[in-house]
Amino acid sequence: MNAILPDGDADGPGDDEGPDGVVERRLAVADACQHGLRLDKALVQMAPEFSRSHLQQLIATGHVRVDGETATQASRKLRVGQRLELELIPSDESRAYAPQALAIDAVFEDPHLLVLNKPAGLVVHPAPGNWSGTLLNGLLDRYAASAALPRAGIVHRLDKDTSGLMVVGKTLAAVTALSRAIAAREVHREYMALAHGCFSEPRRTVEAPIGRDPVSRVRMAVVAGGRPARTDIAQVACRDGCCAVRCTLHTGRTHQIRVHMAWCGHPLVADSTYRGAAALGMARQALHAAQLRLRHPASGEPLAFCCPPPADFERAWASVVRR
Repeated sequence: MNAILPDGDADGPGDDEGPDGVVERRLAVADACQHGLRLDKALVQMAPEFSRSHLQQLIATGHVRVDGETATQASRKLRVGQRLELELIPSDESRAYAPQALAIDAVFEDPHLLVLNKPAGLVVHPAPGNWSGTLLNGLLDRYAASAALPRAGIVHRLDKDTSGLMVVGKTLAAVTALSRAIAAREVHREYMALAHGCFSEPRRTVEAPIGRDPVSRVRMAVVAGGRPARTDIAQVACRDGCCAVRCTLHTGRTHQIRVHMAWCGHPLVADSTYRGAAALGMARQALHAAQLRLRHPASGEPLAFCCPPPADFERAWASVVRR
């Protein structure tokens, strides 16, 4: 394929940034080797750094022209000499690691680490369906140096609809030390949760391996061959078919508390992923990271933090534990 500049005066790819600085245009002329080739396959040759599926989406949304006319069929066959114009709109994924202004509720901060109160509804790390507006984007905006850190300093996560305490490293040394402490189970994390049913005993320890649910890829499950996982559960109160519990993590598997509680027959209130029904006025899973204890990654000083739950959780909790 012969590439040309927009004015046709030279051999080479042409760039034309739009007003937002992210649109690039590439022009080319189909040569004999492209005669009869599908349009989307020709575009892969023009822009090999983009996936074919993304280029097909650009075709479908009117960002490709053949001989000056918009082409919307990826399967269209080319003829030698046809002029192609491609507007390269970046994919959502390619823009995921961009700084974005985000209000961050800092509970503690120094040059080494940040402890924050994550609100329910905030996604921690970009993923399909949530490529922007995440905590990671906010950290990149808040600390320019975080761009050089793994995951912008994020060493553990909370689910989107879980609220509460998280710790983030601000230097590579801090990230390394915090990650090692979490792996060594030296970071204490306690959660408040509301679940269906009542436990027959006030305290229970669940040790059950967690892995991907073999039936649904969006869920985790207790499965043979899963990664070891341990959760300590203490029932605080039970009323009207719901219980208030405090859960202490000894491991940090994906959805660990949600999976272990459901496996025990006590899914979290409003956790639809694990068959928890809406109750107590909760519109999201009733889980809050309330306490965090760790040693400072630089000084070794013991640190302890407590964080009250947001209003929706506080009201639901009080309705169960009221005397």
